[in-house]
Amino acid sequence: MGVLRFERVLCAVVVAGLAGGCTSSPDSEPVIQDPPSSVAASAPAWTEPSAYSFVLTRGCDAAAPLGRYQATVSGGKVTGSQRVGASAAAPTASAAVDLGPATGQEGEEIEVPTLGELVTMAETAEEDGAEVATEFDLTDGHPAKVTINVTDTAAGAECWIVSDYRTG
Repeated sequence: MGVLRFERVLCAVVVAGLAGGCTSSPDSEPVIQDPPSSVAASAPAWTEPSAYSFVLTRGCDAAAPLGRYQATVSGGKVTGSQRVGASAAAPTASAAVDLGPATGQEGEEIEVPTLGELVTMAETAEEDGAEVATEFDLTDGHPAKVTINVTDTAAGAECWIVSDYRTG
């Protein structure tokens, strides 16, 4: 009877420590169950590679982006970028607020940041009081979307969406 009581105490400790569940019977070992599928998966830590490419879409409206840019990064610097698709970007409602190199002074064509610079820009904006949301790719952890809002309205948000990310 003492072994069964020990298994139950051990099970209670494991449940409290791992937020999982245990089951036991007199002739079985404690079993640690996986957490429920409702627990959201988190992205792995991302380290900026020395060379990669990506497409950066600027704008919160996917149907009418302000611009799309193909970029190549080497040695921590953008070594090439070109606008993909439509004509030059028009100034946005929040263009009077300088968010750094990604929006320019008046909403004109942008200087495409590296993904590391994009993350830093989001962190700095958040430290300065902006509303910031950053989403990361669940496969390798690279930033997938950054939204920064330095205004009091949803229309004032600036979004950057990363796609076609490739290392090497």
